[in-house]
Amino acid sequence: MKHYTSVSLAFVYAETMPVNVDSVRAAARAIAGNVVETPCLHSRTLSEIAGARIYLKFENFQFTASFKERGALNCLLSLDTKQRASGVIAVSAGNHAQGVAYHAQRLGIPAVIVMPRYTPHVKVVHTRRFGAEVLLRGENFDIAMDCAREVMRERGLTFVHPYDDEQVIAGQGTIALEMLDACPDLDSLIVPIGGGGMIAGMATAAKSINPDIEVVGVETMRFPSMYCALHGTAPHFGESTIADGIAVKVPGLVTLEMVRRLVDEVLLVDEGDIEEAMLLLLEIEKTVVEGAGAVGLAAVLRNRERFAGKKVGLVLCGGNIDPLTLSDIIERGMVRAARLARLHVQMRDLPGSLATVTRILAEVNANIEEVHHHRAFTSLPVQSAEVEFVVRTMDREHVQQIIDALAQAGFTAHVHKLDV
Repeated sequence: MKHYTSVSLAFVYAETMPVNVDSVRAAARAIAGNVVETPCLHSRTLSEIAGARIYLKFENFQFTASFKERGALNCLLSLDTKQRASGVIAVSAGNHAQGVAYHAQRLGIPAVIVMPRYTPHVKVVHTRRFGAEVLLRGENFDIAMDCAREVMRERGLTFVHPYDDEQVIAGQGTIALEMLDACPDLDSLIVPIGGGGMIAGMATAAKSINPDIEVVGVETMRFPSMYCALHGTAPHFGESTIADGIAVKVPGLVTLEMVRRLVDEVLLVDEGDIEEAMLLLLEIEKTVVEGAGAVGLAAVLRNRERFAGKKVGLVLCGGNIDPLTLSDIIERGMVRAARLARLHVQMRDLPGSLATVTRILAEVNANIEEVHHHRAFTSLPVQSAEVEFVVRTMDREHVQQIIDALAQAGFTAHVHKLDV
């Protein structure tokens, strides 16, 4: 990936970039007062955990709980009278949809939103609540995009692209202006990448203000479209990801070139990294983020040595997550942290055996949540049983204390490990 000196960067911005810092500053003036200037705050606890100085940009505090409002509004404000009257169409897994729908409603512009069929229910409901017509089409973002273009042609609507649009890119770049205004000496900006609109706009603004700042993108291993495009390799995609907001198979043409010129590196994180980061943000910062909003922290935790001692700005880009999905992530996180354990205990199938085990668990302060008694579905001899306990625990040391206590009483026990 190319790197530029401050002199060569000035040439790049002025002569070849479709969006420059002036575009971003113009977007900031246009959207001022109609989006939230979200806080950028230091996290002392996450800094201690990560070994870097972590600053969080809380874009999940926007009214629609996502940064997407910025670019959507800037694009809508650029439409002429005829385009506003005819209406707009957008395709989105949810956050861009809500941003377009909300601000189109404010501006009196009819809006049609095409969303993949499996978009989280909460995002569909909120988009409809803003008065947009929602069409659920296709199994993924790319199929939904094809459907949206057909509807656009049929109805004569103006397309508001989620990332490959100069007005949208400039609007997203306002995040960097605010971050560097609040924390001017950041060493690194770590930005989620879907189609590339946010990182393209932020890199444009950030590199203009401070050519030495490092801009790092993050994608999931299941959807590494930008990473592979930059490295000239063929991407292989998973069926799904918890970071559905950045599950894009083809980066934008405009954004790809901007990322190629301005972004220092793109990192990949896996699903376990993201779930861990989501849980840390919930538990430590008391803030709810969706999978895409947690990938920046996930990247720092996965690459501690790379960011050690640096002053790092992370964008919590969205907080729209289905409550049931969040519940699953919390529970899986408790298992990873050994604060919830599933014990398989072997015992003689005799009266009083189960009572003895439960007494031992109580003595070592293990709170029982579930009990399953297996006689037929076990390879143990007849007149033996395997009992499965789900217990609340404190940590891995506590789990080992439980196993040791059971062993001292003559019971063999082992822990079921979460394979993710």
